[in-house]
Amino acid sequence: MSRPIIKLSVYLVALVAIGLVGLWIAKSKHGHASAAAACDSGSVSYWYDPMVPAQHFDKPGKSPFMDMQLVAKCAQTAPNSGESAQTGGKPLYWYDPMHPSEHFDKPGKSPFMDMQLVPRMPGEEDSSAIAGSVAVDPRVVQNLGVRLASVERGHLARLVDSVGLVSVDEHRIQTVQVRASGWVEELAVRATGDSVRRGQLLAAIYSPDLLAAQEELVIAVGSGDAGLRGAARNRLALFGMSDAQISHVEKTGKAERRVNYFAPFDGYVMDLGVRQGAAAAVDTTLFQLADLSSVWINAEVPETQANWLKVGDQAEATVPALPGQHFPARIDYLYPELTTATRTLKVRLLVENPRRLLRPGMFAGVHLVGAPREDALVVPSEAVIKTGMRSVVIVADDTNHFHPALVQVGAEYAGNSEILSGLTAGQQVVASGQFLIDSEASLRGAFDNLTGANPGKGAPMDENLMPMPSGQGN
Repeated sequence: MSRPIIKLSVYLVALVAIGLVGLWIAKSKHGHASAAAACDSGSVSYWYDPMVPAQHFDKPGKSPFMDMQLVAKCAQTAPNSGESAQTGGKPLYWYDPMHPSEHFDKPGKSPFMDMQLVPRMPGEEDSSAIAGSVAVDPRVVQNLGVRLASVERGHLARLVDSVGLVSVDEHRIQTVQVRASGWVEELAVRATGDSVRRGQLLAAIYSPDLLAAQEELVIAVGSGDAGLRGAARNRLALFGMSDAQISHVEKTGKAERRVNYFAPFDGYVMDLGVRQGAAAAVDTTLFQLADLSSVWINAEVPETQANWLKVGDQAEATVPALPGQHFPARIDYLYPELTTATRTLKVRLLVENPRRLLRPGMFAGVHLVGAPREDALVVPSEAVIKTGMRSVVIVADDTNHFHPALVQVGAEYAGNSEILSGLTAGQQVVASGQFLIDSEASLRGAFDNLTGANPGKGAPMDENLMPMPSGQGN
């Protein structure tokens, strides 16, 4: 390639580069001119992305966060020279919008994020309606969809919804035992879980001791001695024979080789202790029977709601196995100890079960009705910000001024929370959008003022601001 052609190519590249630079300068001037026109020929403080208002930029362009152009923030024009001097003074401090509670005494790069610190001007500090509040542009409030709710006094129902398991009413469990050693000659009910009816034969036991006691009764009846007869009857009663069985021996004058054992009520066999032909020693448990005419439901209640309930309160139970059916219940017992793993209190409900529809082991939902709280101060539960250490609500002073308030929260139900302290009836609180307000207006600094983390107005800068890390300043 000849030397003239190389020179010509260099000249062409230089001309293209100069043209591109000129075009960029023209666009920049046009952007600044458009921003100035949008601000009614006033000055522009900075540019920002409306979706990320905490991030400020020193020139117009496209947002690095969203597919949209940056918006100019117009500087407020002071009505007199005194105010201009105030707002145009030295910045109070510099801060990182992502950590607004940390203040620095000079500009530079944030030690927390890869971004430049933002100055806080005196005019911005004095925009609060009351001490500790912050001002938010009404347009931003509208764009964020902030919704306010009133602090009201009203009726707060103390209802607790929980779940539990159906179990046997332990007050209706009965054991059938032998009181004299012998052998099981007939076992009429041979499986655990079998249903039994009142008066049904369970087993027949041969016992030499029982047979001898019956023969003594027969002899006493034949002798005509009333005292001997009464003693013989008492001995058979102590062996567990019923009055009907004893009277049958007296009437027939014959001792029964086998003594029959019958079911005392309708129920089912929870435990079977013997088998056909087995020896039965004294105190051997033949059967353990349960009556299901009433059952228990053991439910777990959060410890914060346990003090709403007392023994005798009404309740209602439902089971997925029987959709559409509701079973009236009442609180039978509140257990003395909490379950440490779940921080819940065990509550025992008594449910009448005449049709035996409820079976032990069923999963049940319970609806407990405690004593209602009258004249309670309530706010929507979504208005309460719980940080773990404290509970805070955002109070609206007017349409664009807000401040945080520490509150003590009581009972919660149906989307409402009881406020024990920190608010008064008639105040307006932010029910939605409070987190976005915190992001837009750097409410975290006002939050820290509640605990004395930020200094008050007029405090010396060198006592309140963090020094910039070495190598970070300009």
